[in-house]
Amino acid sequence: MKIVGVGCGPGMLTAEAVGVIAGATLIYGSPRAIALAGTAVPPGCEVHEISDYRGLRSLPAHAVVLSTGDPMLAGLGYLPGDVVPGISSLQVAFARLKVPMTRAAVVSAHGKDHARAIAEAREEILRGRVVFLIADPAFDVGALAAALPPETKVAVCEDLGYPEERIALGTGAEPPAARGDLFVVVTGEF
Repeated sequence: MKIVGVGCGPGMLTAEAVGVIAGATLIYGSPRAIALAGTAVPPGCEVHEISDYRGLRSLPAHAVVLSTGDPMLAGLGYLPGDVVPGISSLQVAFARLKVPMTRAAVVSAHGKDHARAIAEAREEILRGRVVFLIADPAFDVGALAAALPPETKVAVCEDLGYPEERIALGTGAEPPAARGDLFVVVTGEF
């Protein structure tokens, strides 16, 4: 099996990803991942929307599983098989904000305990790191901001790579608000 990162937005497929997808006969992915793979999917390829993530481990060896962003950043890289990296939201957010990735601390709040993620983010910021927080639609940016020193920079990065991409800047004292469901938060000194 191959787990292929399709990037976090349109046009972010790597040449390696395009090659693997173009040679596939059986593809599984979320609707978003399938859409991002777009024209790389060959005619006649059997394409399935993932309905049971637990069942992915039992796919045949020739299956290609599409993962949004990069499979190793809160993606499907845990599955058995070869991983083809993709362009992640972390790479795009840090590039847009001109923050070196060597300063990154990754915190996931996606489907996890938000209070614990906020505490972890605060600890990393106090260590001088720039936190890349993977949010979910229910994540409260205001609660994160309230836990930070007031001068800490906070960026809400939405729909990265899409035409409607938006990066809103603020501080712990005056945080930006997320407008949609597809967002990450970058916070710290940058």
